[in-house]
Amino acid sequence: MTVAIRAESLTRHLAAEVPVTLVRDIDLQIQRGECVAITGPSGSGKSSLLYLLGLLDIPTSGRVLLNGIDTSSFDENTLADVRLRELGFVFQSHFLLPEFTALENVTLPMRRLGESSESVIRQRGEQLLDRLGLSDQKHKRPSQMSGGQCQRVAIARALANDPPVILADEPTGNLDTASSAAVQEIIRDLAHKHDRAVVVVTHDPHFASTVDRTIRVVDGRIATVGA
Repeated sequence: MTVAIRAESLTRHLAAEVPVTLVRDIDLQIQRGECVAITGPSGSGKSSLLYLLGLLDIPTSGRVLLNGIDTSSFDENTLADVRLRELGFVFQSHFLLPEFTALENVTLPMRRLGESSESVIRQRGEQLLDRLGLSDQKHKRPSQMSGGQCQRVAIARALANDPPVILADEPTGNLDTASSAAVQEIIRDLAHKHDRAVVVVTHDPHFASTVDRTIRVVDGRIATVGA
C-alpha cells in the first residue's frame, strides 16, 4: 500500500497566559485503501490532530508529509492549493451553502480549481450524486433535504476533485441511526473500493469497531493503536 499521510513528531502548542498543548509528539502513517478512526475522550486532541493532518492548522513542531512530500515549508497559498487538490473534508455539520442546490454545492471545488470545462464539471457532479444515491436530489437546496442526504452531498463535494485523502470529523454525529449507518458504509467504501486514505474522528464505538485501525488519543498523545 502507498503511504498517503505521515506525521512525524507532530506537536501543537497554543500560546496563552497558561500555555496549552493540543497535540504532542505524534508519529503515525495512513495508507491508501485504509480507513482509520481517531477516538478518545472529549478534549483529548482528536480534532486538533485531524486539522493538522489536513493542513488546516500549522504544527508548532514536527511535520506532515502528504504522499511523501514534506508540507512544512509550504506557504499559505501552496497549502490552500494542496488542500483543494489532495484532500477532501467532511464535518459533523455539512456546511452546504443554503442558497445553492445539491449539484451546485458539489461542483464548487471543481469551479474553484478551474481546470475543467463547465460541461465536464456538471457531468462529474451529477455522477458523484448518482453514486451516492442522490440523482433525484440534485436540484434541491439543503433545506429541502434530510440530514442524511445533506451529509451525502457533503461527501460528494469532498470527492469533487478526486482527492486521495478524505478526512472526516464526526461525520455521523448529527444523524439518525439509519442515516448514520449509510454514511459509515460510504466512508468505509471510499477506502476499500476507491483506494483512498480515510481518517475519521468519531465518538461512536460501533463505527470505530468497523474500520481497519483505531488510534486512541488521550491528552494529545497516541495512547493505543488497535486493529
